[in-house]
Amino acid sequence: MQLLVSPSSISEAQCSVAADIIDVKKPSEGSLGANFPWVIREIKTFARKPVSAAIGDFPYKPGGAALAAYGAACAGADYIKIGLAFPGKDHAREVIAAVTKAVKDEFPGKFVVIAGYSDYERMGSISPFDISPVAAACGADYAMVDTGIKDGRSTFSFMDEAALAQFTAGNRKLGLGTALAGSLKFDDIDALKRINPEIIGVRGMVCGGDRNATIREDLVKTALARIR
Repeated sequence: MQLLVSPSSISEAQCSVAADIIDVKKPSEGSLGANFPWVIREIKTFARKPVSAAIGDFPYKPGGAALAAYGAACAGADYIKIGLAFPGKDHAREVIAAVTKAVKDEFPGKFVVIAGYSDYERMGSISPFDISPVAAACGADYAMVDTGIKDGRSTFSFMDEAALAQFTAGNRKLGLGTALAGSLKFDDIDALKRINPEIIGVRGMVCGGDRNATIREDLVKTALARIR
């Protein structure tokens, strides 16, 4: 299980270098808000770890999603991550196929991460369980669960341990990795170890509990030690 930490700036990224994956995003623009390409590029110069980039909580806009994914890959991201903030399997298939093609045709060594939301019912978006088979069929690499509305409620508030274990096991059968995120806390680590996804994504946990605060290097190291 790898630790992904989501800094919002170059200075926060410098405090996150102990993590397994450094995930560049802009929390002020949403759960999976996209940061600037020059921020991704600068972090890539010193990270010495894989860099992930969120490209947004996307509506049904396959062209815009494909271009954003291509831009993130060009900026140096190793993992390109999109949130599907709309309903419908057919629409999801179009967006996932477009994003995967945009990345894989030009950058075959990079990874595509397709995220759904544990609170999809209140988001009015597609269920993570419906995303996984489509993501696998389109050639994506990971299916992810995050929270769409950041009000302090965690993924475990909407999907219990059994549901998340089912999601993770189902992804493995499909040949997908699993990433779990969404206001995760230190108290969730034991459950996460039992579920055993490939990646857990955190921000608030390493900001002292408030995702709008600043990442603390000591808490990144504590989180890493706790999941090992």
